[in-house]
Amino acid sequence: MEISVYCPECRRQKAHTVLAQSRQTRVRCMGCGSVHQIPTPKEPSPMLVKAIISEEDSSCIGAIEFMPDETCQIGDHHVAACGDEYTGVEVCAIERGQQRVRKARAKDITTLWTRKIEVVGVRVSIHDGRKTIPLLLKVPGEEPFVIGEVYRVGNRRFRIAHMKLRDGDAQRREGQKAVARSIRRIYGYPL
Repeated sequence: MEISVYCPECRRQKAHTVLAQSRQTRVRCMGCGSVHQIPTPKEPSPMLVKAIISEEDSSCIGAIEFMPDETCQIGDHHVAACGDEYTGVEVCAIERGQQRVRKARAKDITTLWTRKIEVVGVRVSIHDGRKTIPLLLKVPGEEPFVIGEVYRVGNRRFRIAHMKLRDGDAQRREGQKAVARSIRRIYGYPL
């Protein structure tokens, strides 16, 4: 491995080859060939960032581990610890001080607002022309839903007509699909 450090023989910054690493790093100058030791650079230790982990009607305060200079942005997926439980989450909002931002370095983040994505609740509205029946499906976050396909919830069967996604888009064409964690609501009609 090569690094650029100050050489005491050449008296300037030069490329060096790393020979050995422990408390001190032994290097050889590629210019003059002299061997000397330099302090081993300290690696930054990981830090915990406070995270509010939301799951439908409840939430808990947990933490996500980051390196201090690591960048986090809305939509990123991480593993969060809430007590003794670890769960996959998606970042929904980032607080840096009193501001809400789209992305920030971990050391600047005050709080991450997240939601669980391993098992999610998908809201379904089944409309038969006169009344609308609201349902809530608990499914794995990666479960695909396809427009035009038939699904069953309890004793009700329905065909998906269209889907509203969390990013604001709507899908209406037959055959379009989306995973459960990205769906805000499914609209269908009974069979």
